Amino acid sequence: MFINLTGLSPYVKQDKEEAFFQKKREQMVRHQIQGRGLKDERLLKALLTVPRHLFVPGQYRREAYEDYPLPIGEGQTISQPYIVALMTEVAEVKPGDKVLEIGTGSGYQAAVLNQLTDQVFSIEIRETLAGRASSVLQSLNYTGVKVRWADGYFGWPEEAPFDAILVTCAANHIPPPLFQQLKEGGRLVIPVGSTVFFQTLTLVRKIGGKPVVKQLLDVRFVPMVGEIEKEKR
Repeated sequence: MFINLTGLSPYVKQDKEEAFFQKKREQMVRHQIQGRGLKDERLLKALLTVPRHLFVPGQYRREAYEDYPLPIGEGQTISQPYIVALMTEVAEVKPGDKVLEIGTGSGYQAAVLNQLTDQVFSIEIRETLAGRASSVLQSLNYTGVKVRWADGYFGWPEEAPFDAILVTCAANHIPPPLFQQLKEGGRLVIPVGSTVFFQTLTLVRKIGGKPVVKQLLDVRFVPMVGEIEKEKR
């Protein structure tokens, strides 16, 4: 569907655009999220609310709700909507939970999380992306998100422990600082794999201080960079 906005007043254009993107959000949730079996009502409401198109570069806005990732600059991508939804549902985020995200990227995942809890801490290693995501989140009034420019491998120790940690970049092992910063009973969701072609989205629960691991599905994420590249595992 394409809406020709040529010649319309700015107000009419805005109304048409909002109606277009609202319909795309509804289609995204119905076909890509519910259609694949995700049912959490709070999550579905969050996905219907967050304007995903405002988190991608202008030239990709009309593709923002399609069933694939999109480039956001710096060699990074905004994840496919289903993957954002799946990671969020698996993390079991409840109101009042303290959540850490590693890899802010566009800021979209953080915005979705902020619909579920008012304590979201997000780390981005790329300064440009950290600044851009922070600005977008602030402009859209996602006041429950704090963004830090830093190496996510080390987590955010002064805000630990966390009920849930979501890592939106692939690591060849689970970074020990992240597991240490997880509460007892907490959930860590992370793509684990040594190459872009061999990654498995993994859920790690902290039970009795030890990791209980469940592999979910094969995925493709950009790799984690920084300290983890020095690790030889």
